[in-house]
Amino acid sequence: MTDKELKISENILYDIWKKQNFLSPLKTFDDDNISVLDAGIHCADDSGPDFKNARIRIGNLTYVGDIEIDTDYSDWKSHGHNINNKYSKVILHVSLFNKGGSGFVYTRDGRKVPSVCLLEFIDKKFTDVASVEVNHDREELTSNLKCHSVIESLSPDIKENFVKKLGIDRFDKKCKKVFARVKELQFLKELNVSEPVIRYELSNEFHDKKFIHSDFNSKEIWQQLFYEMIFEALGYSKNKNQMVSLAQAANLRFLSKIEKDGILTEKYESALLTISGIAVDKNNTTDKQFREYYERIILHWQSICSFYDGKFLDETIWHFFRLRPQNFPTIRIAGGARIIKELLHNNLIGLMAKKIIEIHNLTVLINSLRSVFVIKAEGFWKDHYVFDQKAGAEIKYFVGASRSDEIIVNVVLPFFSVYFEVFGNPAASKKILKLYSIYEQRAENHIINEVAESLKFSDHVNKTVYSQGMIELFRNFCSKNKCLECEIGKVLFN
Repeated sequence: MTDKELKISENILYDIWKKQNFLSPLKTFDDDNISVLDAGIHCADDSGPDFKNARIRIGNLTYVGDIEIDTDYSDWKSHGHNINNKYSKVILHVSLFNKGGSGFVYTRDGRKVPSVCLLEFIDKKFTDVASVEVNHDREELTSNLKCHSVIESLSPDIKENFVKKLGIDRFDKKCKKVFARVKELQFLKELNVSEPVIRYELSNEFHDKKFIHSDFNSKEIWQQLFYEMIFEALGYSKNKNQMVSLAQAANLRFLSKIEKDGILTEKYESALLTISGIAVDKNNTTDKQFREYYERIILHWQSICSFYDGKFLDETIWHFFRLRPQNFPTIRIAGGARIIKELLHNNLIGLMAKKIIEIHNLTVLINSLRSVFVIKAEGFWKDHYVFDQKAGAEIKYFVGASRSDEIIVNVVLPFFSVYFEVFGNPAASKKILKLYSIYEQRAENHIINEVAESLKFSDHVNKTVYSQGMIELFRNFCSKNKCLECEIGKVLFN
């Protein structure tokens, strides 16, 4: 059985480690005996190493620290553990596969950590059983909605109408969030106070304020709002809050002070990577491209740092673990830098508003909007996912078609719905809702897929209004066991 044919989840590897189910004592690639004195405490979240406070003996030395378990040896780098301070206390790296027979991994500070391959220490029959268990778990997940077994008795119209209503409700919530934030930005602008000072003091004065349309005439607040929303969308699920914090720290008021020239985009990268805390020197790297790029980043920052008086984020807040490299924050920041340039210097909001108003064919309009956010890779980040490690293959896009769809649905449509309402163009706002109702996305989402399978709703997976409704259904009803408050559940279970 080849590595690719063997399907085994890390949860099963965790269980093997907890129970120490090995055929023979573990050994390093250098043939040193490994004795597990304490397997450690399992950390169920993705906030760092899998097991904390473990005790192991390698040879004659006893170590106390963390254990990281990966399916493949290469995951150590592809998940970004080698650049993450949270993994600096790892004392043993454990993987199921290690084709190259590499005996060590390296922490961010260059410390060498022994790596052990489990494949020769566990029963091959067990891995076959594990494959079945993983597939069974997937079936269990699909069927965990209580209505799964009886859904066929329900009229399709009831399902469609309720899920579509939930999709519209979800859109309305996004619009309300947009309007609430634009009011905050305007309030802060009037007070002329930086956000970190006032953020937790938006009390009676803010909540009692009566806003009128003319309060929102400032181009700056709409640009900042759009910037924050774009960065949240670029952050994927695990880095969205961090990306919003970055957009609020490296705000457009600061970025607009950077002189426009032929290297403006790289200057934006310098600002974002430095303020994010990600731009850290890698003294032990031999990557010439990195050294040249990093030196330019430092020089750019020295030329613009006098404009900046905000806070700096910490590198450790960023998640690389269990993310596809395409979703690493480094790549998303590179894409974001190019969107900032369009926002500040090419009237991005105005041009998109013009498209929405003037393009009458909705299919043409959707394709035109989608193309705005598909950003081809270029420069240093075209062949790097992290600073000191060259990518195995050339990166084609900083932002691809599926992420562009996410931006249209979660940013562009709610943003412009509010924008047109505020500036007295209800026809354009209604057009936005129509776009939302017919939009089709290409991205995969496991929640949508599971709910669709339970509801026998596979024909609606790619239709945005329904897919958003299924997310709303799962989060507000199914996952909370509120079956008798759900319009579907009321019919099926009463």
